[in-house]
Amino acid sequence: MRRRSHARRRPALLAAVALFTVTACGPPSPAGTGKPAATAAASGSPYGFAAEPQQDGKLVVWVDSTRLDAAKAYQAAHPDRQLDIVTYDGNANGSNTLKTKVQLFNRAGGGWPDVVFTTDNNTASWASQGDDAFVAPLDKGLIDRSTLSGFAKGALDVCTVGGTVYCLRNDLAQVVLWYNKKLLDKFGYEVPKTWEDYQALGEKVAAEHPGYLIGTAGDAWAPEIYMWGAQCPANQVTGAKTITVKATDPACVRAAKLIDTLVANKTMSMLPLFGPDFAKNQGGKVLMLPGPAWYGGAVFQGALKTPKGELAVGDALHWAGQSPPVTGNVGGGAWWISRHSARLEAAKDFVTWVTTADAYQVDKSPGYPAYAPAAAKWIAKQQDSGYYAGDIAAPITAAAGQVWPGWGSPEFSQEAVWAKTVIPAQTAGKTVESLLPEWQTAIERQAQVFGYQVAG
Repeated sequence: MRRRSHARRRPALLAAVALFTVTACGPPSPAGTGKPAATAAASGSPYGFAAEPQQDGKLVVWVDSTRLDAAKAYQAAHPDRQLDIVTYDGNANGSNTLKTKVQLFNRAGGGWPDVVFTTDNNTASWASQGDDAFVAPLDKGLIDRSTLSGFAKGALDVCTVGGTVYCLRNDLAQVVLWYNKKLLDKFGYEVPKTWEDYQALGEKVAAEHPGYLIGTAGDAWAPEIYMWGAQCPANQVTGAKTITVKATDPACVRAAKLIDTLVANKTMSMLPLFGPDFAKNQGGKVLMLPGPAWYGGAVFQGALKTPKGELAVGDALHWAGQSPPVTGNVGGGAWWISRHSARLEAAKDFVTWVTTADAYQVDKSPGYPAYAPAAAKWIAKQQDSGYYAGDIAAPITAAAGQVWPGWGSPEFSQEAVWAKTVIPAQTAGKTVESLLPEWQTAIERQAQVFGYQVAG
């Protein structure tokens, strides 16, 4: 099962191959105005924006290595269509490869791809803005309403700016609780329902079964699991160029204290999940991991080689008193159409097919589909595989509708900020709680670099 975004970390980032070199560039283009690009500039346009003259030719599609299968599946199902498939890093780990290249293409006046996949959901925050906006609005006539309405509730919110939808989500990455049922039964432990229960279990495991793990905090997406799920208001995008940062809020503090407690008693590892040492040194001691839907395939089946019949899924953890309960999200990629494309009908057909067709989303996709009809079939297929212990469909499906909408998708990478600011200091022995003011300052500074007005 699926993403990541973040080898995303998720399979999306595990083996990304970049054909493009990230090129140093000058200041951002006029996207810093904060004004949405005009979406209905041409009278009578069926697409809701002034499109380029349309013509035949190869559809240029950029994908990461994991989504290469999507492009190949489309080509196999449409042998008469001409595709130029280019592999790049998918914006993995906040690389900003796409933005860098788009800025170069804007200055050159050409070279834009027709369709792009990204492992992050941040592209709309910059690529929909200004006179040189890159991504096309999809809900003004380009994509059928019947298609848009089929996506899971909230799935397209991360790429909606000013009420306009700019992407089709490929997959969702809702956080659930993965656990080793065989070990849990052997130790006589119950599956925790709340984060409070989870912390108490960690303290018990540390005393009774030292060396066993119930979580990890050594990856850049840790805040998307723990802070996002705690409703920490450190990343609330309130407008095209406005963000609220309250990293010392009590909701953030409680999540930080949980991490600190479990790191201190060694039931939460600081090793990166996909690093060379975790599977080798700690992989056999994993009792449970809170993590996204793609952990099942990428982490347990892939990296840890957990035997068949041991892995189970519990409901997404929530804090006592949360009403309704919420969870975090780690990745879930998206497809974008360039407003510069001279092959919009072909681009529409491609992105519609790869996000909705069973031939990819059910049969080949590594992650939980964002398109609801495909998701129901995909999760049933995972359940019927015989790999998992017990029902995985109910908790994963429920969590898809519980992702807290208060964690935004700004122009910059929150993961990169956390990786630079928090993880090195944690490794040096500092607590996350003590680092919250520093984390807040780092977010504010990064936001200001990108022209955001910051409210605390």
